[in-house]
Amino acid sequence: MSSALSAPRLRAAGVTKTYDDGASGVAALRGVDLVVAAGEFVAVTGPSGCGKSTLLHLLGGLDVATSGDVFLDEQPLSALSRTALATLRNRQVGFVFQAFHLLPAMTAYDNVTLPAVLAGERPRAYHERALSLLDAVGLAGKADRLPAQLSGGEQQRVAIARALANQPRILLADEPTGELDARTGREMIELLAQVNRDGTTILVVTHDEKLALAARRVVHMQDGIIVDDRRQDIA
Repeated sequence: MSSALSAPRLRAAGVTKTYDDGASGVAALRGVDLVVAAGEFVAVTGPSGCGKSTLLHLLGGLDVATSGDVFLDEQPLSALSRTALATLRNRQVGFVFQAFHLLPAMTAYDNVTLPAVLAGERPRAYHERALSLLDAVGLAGKADRLPAQLSGGEQQRVAIARALANQPRILLADEPTGELDARTGREMIELLAQVNRDGTTILVVTHDEKLALAARRVVHMQDGIIVDDRRQDIA
């Protein structure tokens, strides 16, 4: 089911992904068609191993489809060079990884500002934005802490702040509330909802029912295909 909100921001067309395990191919995705319109908030749900994270990585240009293609604003990602793809990801897409991927030798502040540094911004352009993001995720007093000095939930919040550092048009998040306690999880869900209301297109992979309920649309996957795609009213 495609969105009627506006033009497609992300589109997967007949996407398959097969991994070679040395003996035979393992099909992670088996012909996925998905359209995410600009401004949507989509939750992708389904059992572990159904292809949710694989789809997320393909939509963000972190992996390459075996067949089919992914389009960002109707531009095929397969047509981009590695350098052009890296630039597009840095400037237009924010990622929250399930494993965080924070740089261990950098403080929370430095991890959050890294995307802006890589984009060539001057410190005065991103400094206040980074502090504001750390405050928004409840870590204003821990900007100088290294990842090893933070709990798993705190590291997750740094990862969320980092994903928003370049004010991306698209936010892709893999289990963004998975390491958070109930109260902090609610706060992060509200933060994501506000980011979406401000215009950012969001797609999250989640097992968190509360996060799925905050999305305007829920896509359910099973065995590498989409088996359900429905909109829901948000109070």
